[in-house]
Amino acid sequence: MLASQTVENYLKAIYVAQAAHLDPDGLVPMGQIATALGVVPGTATTMVKTLAESGLVRYEPYMGARLTTAGERLAALVLRRHRLIEQFLVQVLGMNWSEVHEEAERLEHAVSERLIDRMDEMLGRPAVDPHGDPIPGPEGELPRQSYPDLLTAPLGQGLIVTRVTAQDAEFLRFIEQRQLKPGQRVAIEDRDPTSDSVTVRSGTGQVTTIGTRAASKVLVAPE
Repeated sequence: MLASQTVENYLKAIYVAQAAHLDPDGLVPMGQIATALGVVPGTATTMVKTLAESGLVRYEPYMGARLTTAGERLAALVLRRHRLIEQFLVQVLGMNWSEVHEEAERLEHAVSERLIDRMDEMLGRPAVDPHGDPIPGPEGELPRQSYPDLLTAPLGQGLIVTRVTAQDAEFLRFIEQRQLKPGQRVAIEDRDPTSDSVTVRSGTGQVTTIGTRAASKVLVAPE
């Protein structure tokens, strides 16, 4: 099967869902795949069956799907193109990090691997994109990373924001306004289960309170 735009989008969606799955060998439910791609479950199931026939996906009826080794490599290369394009748009063209996801979604299917490799070299072979998402290597290899988020990291300790796991432009602007972008220093001052909130102090001294849902999307590491 030739890797059409639709195929690449399905492979990438399953790959990203697998990476976030608590069970490293777990199946991704069809409903989750359909939601990620904005289609009805029946459409997702039909496409996943086609991918399974091509040897890119392992599909179990009523259970879900998981990429095969071949499917994972193709998906990782799509993700590599996407994240390097995002980094190029920010680092070279000066676009805001909240603007580049949709642009990369369109461009990732149009560029060649040769151009991507040249961009990678020009950018200094970055390990992560503007959101802190790891960039797969040229063979599709992707080191596994495990960081706590603002809900689980220790209180009062100096931390560095490493990754923001959401791509929604409005959310990214919200994070930027509160000085919670990757690379910025923070400390968690308080968590209030009653109000579902987390209070964070930035490296510049700005104190902000965000909800637990937003806090779960900001990953950190010890300073």
